[in-house]
Amino acid sequence: MPMWKSIVKTFNYYLNRKNLPPFWKNYKETLKGIKKKDIQHSKFVVFDCETSGLTPKTDRILSMGAVTIVNNEIDIKNSFERYLEQDIYSRESAEIHGLLRNGKYTKHSEEEVIKDFLKYIEGAILVGHHVGFDVGCVNYALKRMGLPKLKNKTLDTGVLFKKTKHELYAELHNKIYSLDEVCDELNIQKKDRHTAYGDAFLTALVFFKILGKLNKNKDMRLKDLFYVPKIKY
Repeated sequence: MPMWKSIVKTFNYYLNRKNLPPFWKNYKETLKGIKKKDIQHSKFVVFDCETSGLTPKTDRILSMGAVTIVNNEIDIKNSFERYLEQDIYSRESAEIHGLLRNGKYTKHSEEEVIKDFLKYIEGAILVGHHVGFDVGCVNYALKRMGLPKLKNKTLDTGVLFKKTKHELYAELHNKIYSLDEVCDELNIQKKDRHTAYGDAFLTALVFFKILGKLNKNKDMRLKDLFYVPKIKY
């Protein structure tokens, strides 16, 4: 990249950072000090996105669902479920999630939903199954709004589930577990699969069961959840 383009890019970055909207600054402010909390008093938001395809950069979020976990309880009354206006549509993905282009849902603009979601996840650690995909989808939506990427810490139930395995099963370290497989192994009944809210709720149940396995002695610290041990083969 030529030097002048690098200087312009840096200048625009700092200019945009100063001109970020108040709702973004408020959201970011709530994330301070999260690492100092213990697991019980931490706020976890388990979320899922149904999308028009599997490429976050070019596909779009069709619906978002989330539940909040506080004090080791799922706060059912404080759930999040939104359907987005569809400017990109895929018949193939519709066969999975069932969201039709002209479905009878109240739909909102991408910008409106993302703003609501940022408010919902204030002060929270994000949890998801293969959470990197969902975070990527939200980040590209934020980019289209001229905003930075999500600032929340994240936990992947797929990774956490592997931590419940004994080291004798090290060959499973590279295995990718689907949500269906994890639910089957943990004896969780699968309902409302492939709806954003349904998958978020299932993932919350998975998260609870994994925590129960990892924290049998009730002495696990929050930072232990983020630690990924090196597997010896």
